[in-house]
Amino acid sequence: MSNDSEPTESYDGSLTVRLLDDDEGREDVRCSSYNEAIGVVRDNRYSTTVIKIIDRDGDVVFDSVDMDIDNWETEWKHAKRRLSVEVEEHDCPYDNVACFADDLCVQCKMDKVQNQQ
Repeated sequence: MSNDSEPTESYDGSLTVRLLDDDEGREDVRCSSYNEAIGVVRDNRYSTTVIKIIDRDGDVVFDSVDMDIDNWETEWKHAKRRLSVEVEEHDCPYDNVACFADDLCVQCKMDKVQNQQ
């Protein structure tokens, strides 16, 4: 089922999920989208020592040593949304990096409600 509000992405296998295991060695899994790559990371995150997502330019965009896949996915979705639509500029007074004008953090939502009364 397709969600019309999300842009479709296809990378023709140009994304690689690299599974590094102390016992099993290295395995590269080719993925056609970031969503597929995120699924591979989730499926293997407890059975592999290190997991990396490598883009078509050879840059490591995710490394399980430095990041949690759930947090990375949230940031990736926000970055994708910022690129696909114009969003009103918003500086969170609480320095929350996941706070946007169209998706406020809890503290900013509370401030907004208090200011409306």
